[in-house]
Amino acid sequence: MQISDVLRGKPDQAVVTIAPDAGVRDLLALLASHNIGAVVVSPDGATIAGIVSERDVVRRLHTDGTVINNVVSAIMTSVVRTCAATDDLDDVLEVMTNGRFRHIPVSDGAACVGIVSIGDLVKHKIDQLQFERDQLDHYVHQT
Repeated sequence: MQISDVLRGKPDQAVVTIAPDAGVRDLLALLASHNIGAVVVSPDGATIAGIVSERDVVRRLHTDGTVINNVVSAIMTSVVRTCAATDDLDDVLEVMTNGRFRHIPVSDGAACVGIVSIGDLVKHKIDQLQFERDQLDHYVHQT
């Protein structure tokens, strides 16, 4: 299974981005309105300058109570691990588990073409295992 399979299975494949100079309040509104946990930080809506998640906001709030007055670039993760649509799902799951992060942008060169969460990957894996189990069950009961 490849990451492209996961992207095709997502109901909304649009990548939500935010500008680095946007305010953290704008970020929070964006996360809430799209019911998502992270957005790609991009100056042009395509290239990846960083990623920012709910976790980044909470961690910064703990150390700096004025996080709401900051811009996104002040709290984002600027060294972003990405994957390609052709990457193996299990390999990406391992990278995310070892790196202890829950969202990974999918890139094609410098362009961001998607984003997947660890929940997306686990759901896709469970769905695939369920399909295989059903196929085996059907085969066993057919003979």
